[in-house]
Amino acid sequence: MSVSAVSRAVAILLAGVAMSATVHASTYAYVSNADSQDISVFSLDKSNGALKPVETVSVGGTVMPMAFSPNHLRLYAGLRSKPFRVVSFAVSPLDGRLTELGKAPLAESMAYVSTDASGRYLFSASYGGNLLAVNGIGANGVAGDVQQIVKTGPMAHAIRNAPDNRYVFASVLGADAWLRLKFDAANGALTQDAAPAYSLPAKSGPRHFVFSPDERFVYLIDELDGKLHVLAFDKQRDAVKPVQTVSILPPNFSGDKPWGADVHITPDGRFVYASERTSSTLAAYRVDRASGKLTRIGTYPTEKQPRGFNIDPSGNYLLAVGQLSTNLSAYRINRETGALSALGQYPVGKGANWIEIVEFNGSND
Repeated sequence: MSVSAVSRAVAILLAGVAMSATVHASTYAYVSNADSQDISVFSLDKSNGALKPVETVSVGGTVMPMAFSPNHLRLYAGLRSKPFRVVSFAVSPLDGRLTELGKAPLAESMAYVSTDASGRYLFSASYGGNLLAVNGIGANGVAGDVQQIVKTGPMAHAIRNAPDNRYVFASVLGADAWLRLKFDAANGALTQDAAPAYSLPAKSGPRHFVFSPDERFVYLIDELDGKLHVLAFDKQRDAVKPVQTVSILPPNFSGDKPWGADVHITPDGRFVYASERTSSTLAAYRVDRASGKLTRIGTYPTEKQPRGFNIDPSGNYLLAVGQLSTNLSAYRINRETGALSALGQYPVGKGANWIEIVEFNGSND
């Protein structure tokens, strides 16, 4: 690393420390562009949802999944072209800019990356490699070598820790299973005998999932059958039971086959959104807080083949990208009804597929 890069990294660390004493509320969005091999960085104006380009960062590989550290001062980006690696970036709380801190090997081409609650371990799931993996993360927030591989059924697609950090859960698309693995946060070890916490009907293809903010429910989207599952989550046993299954398909769907992609919930837990790639739509739902059940609000057209979208930490805005589009679409979320209103489009790179959004307000560290 050059002297200038080291100096910038030190400056970012100092800025993070300063943030704890001085509130500097800023929101930034990061878009991974697989085909142009870069990350688009935007600032988000919380008053009106307008985006302003900050920079475009070349990563030298097919960048797809991304995840923040728990304190949001590090961004991890997975490269799905050989050699398979994870790139660690320092995130400036002052302007959102990224500084590369290092690259580390990944066990395979990874469809998903996330961290444990402590920020000491990086989890990843490989669709083509049929496995899950753990990389250590150093005290400086830089991801290191692979320390464990766990084989799964075919097409592992996502991995996230349980809210209490005692287990991780993983969706395995080809096995129609949502796995539970015991996690030892002291050494980063996953159990090797993963068991299904929930089994789905054949050819469902479970893909992404989110926990509700109150940790009482899980929302799990299928890739293959156009369904979204509501699961009641028992925090004491880290177990689930089915509550409801709804369609993510638009009315009068006429595509060859459903192609579910991503799912997110607003920070207040009132609304859930899901993306469907064949129709290039976003489905919106209202959440019944007592039961977790969903009621359809509407269907909204979006960028072509919307593989990824996200909701800002305020819950006021939704940003979506499409793999076959070179634009990002911004929407306002009606906080009373959950309806989406289109705000505008912004240029991004080719093969846009993932969005992460962060807010720095002096309480991230």
